[in-house]
Amino acid sequence: MYSLTPGYRVPAVQRGLSSAETMLTKVNAGVGGTILLSAMITPPPAWTFGAVGATAAMLNVAPGPRSIARWAAVGYRRLREKTVPEAVSAHPGATRTWALYPEHGTMQDPLRRAAFHDAFSRALAFAGGQARTAGIQLHVTHRATVGECTDHTQTLSVHVPKGLIGQPVRVLDTLEGEFAALGALTPYTPDPVPVVTDRGPGWAALDDGRYASTARITAWPQESDGDLMARLLLGQDADRSLAVLYRPLPVGQSRRSAKWQRAAAEAFTTDKVKQDAHEIASTTAHGALVQGATLVDIDAYLTVWGDSPETVTDARWQASLTADRHRIGLDWLPGQQHRAHVMTTPHGASTRKGAIL
Repeated sequence: MYSLTPGYRVPAVQRGLSSAETMLTKVNAGVGGTILLSAMITPPPAWTFGAVGATAAMLNVAPGPRSIARWAAVGYRRLREKTVPEAVSAHPGATRTWALYPEHGTMQDPLRRAAFHDAFSRALAFAGGQARTAGIQLHVTHRATVGECTDHTQTLSVHVPKGLIGQPVRVLDTLEGEFAALGALTPYTPDPVPVVTDRGPGWAALDDGRYASTARITAWPQESDGDLMARLLLGQDADRSLAVLYRPLPVGQSRRSAKWQRAAAEAFTTDKVKQDAHEIASTTAHGALVQGATLVDIDAYLTVWGDSPETVTDARWQASLTADRHRIGLDWLPGQQHRAHVMTTPHGASTRKGAIL
């Protein structure tokens, strides 16, 4: 079960943590618990309340699509990373990519599309159950190239980080069998990542002569029924790429995440309507977990292409109009275009969460 709505997931809990981050998280939890217990015995100084309030404001106040803390992180990374670092798309581990061609009309027929998504969800549940910690990533890309006729390419990639599983080939082979039932599956070797040669406000120039502008899909309505490809790619007169990165959680982590998400919603949400929305989301998540599903953390991206800054800016405007028409939320990732376009290529499968804020 997966969704972009906040009632389903806790990104800080569900991200793929490195060993150092896991240790720091445990240390932070221990220190925080100690401070909390000491505060119950001896009242803390008054300035601690101000510090907690300032931290909460940094994390929650959002001038635009990001919180103040995320804006600060984006600005820092823009200064530190002038080009796309190799580590963004070369995280060590086992990666396998296939070209997937579902049977004709699968995505246009609601019943066949639902069956397709159910089969894909079963593969995600299997992937999530193969490790004790989250880390396996499934990446699906759709590419529409407009010429005399529109050429559609769909790839599916699986990345197992190094050291997560003892025998990653076993997992990759099993998932390949699962995906083979979805359509025609053939091995695929992706082209090298294009090098960014220049960038401007909202676009990046690549060494192959193209210009790209990438947005994170922050919301899509439930009534879209998973049919993003038809809404954003089919029937368009410009080159576009759409990608979704799935990170299935292990069973235990899914249950803990759902439990703490529900507890946090009940404890810290004062808006009654929002409380009811979280309650509905929690009930749905509970039912899915009882039936054997796992929670899946999702990132979705849309890239528009052009042969000049002006054409890619116009394509970006047209994509925004299309997204508004279908009530799809887009965040055009200011300050991150020099690495964001990687997410709509098959190389996005091995990208660490947090590379694109």
